[in-house]
Amino acid sequence: MSIKSKFRNFFFLDDEYDEPEEAYEEEMEPAKPQKQHAKSQNVVSLQSIQKSSKVILVEPRVYAEAQEVADHLKNRRAVIVNLQRIEYDQAKRIVDFLSGTVYAIGGDIQRIGSDIFLCTPDNVEIAGSITELTKDHDFQNTRW
Repeated sequence: MSIKSKFRNFFFLDDEYDEPEEAYEEEMEPAKPQKQHAKSQNVVSLQSIQKSSKVILVEPRVYAEAQEVADHLKNRRAVIVNLQRIEYDQAKRIVDFLSGTVYAIGGDIQRIGSDIFLCTPDNVEIAGSITELTKDHDFQNTRW
């Protein structure tokens, strides 16, 4: 069985098309429109199939939990990290660690609130920005 017939069998299911194999031998011949069959209406483009995306919410209590966030990023999931319930030293270390992680995978990290960060892998695009009201109104509860 030739490669072309294996390819045809894989994608077109051999029983749908009764064309002789010689029709596929000429590679420079322009493609001819095929008849529409009932089964061909169920064809879905591979580009439209996407794995469902997840956004993970994490509220670390210790520095060791930063590795869990990095694992989610490596698995191409966006992560929102809430650092409001951790000491400033530990929070700073986590942000430094996550900054290195997103740099290594080609992602991005952005501050989206008071002690809240959005970390994204390279397959997630971030559009827009969040203004910092803390600088304009002199709020007290921000550490960054």
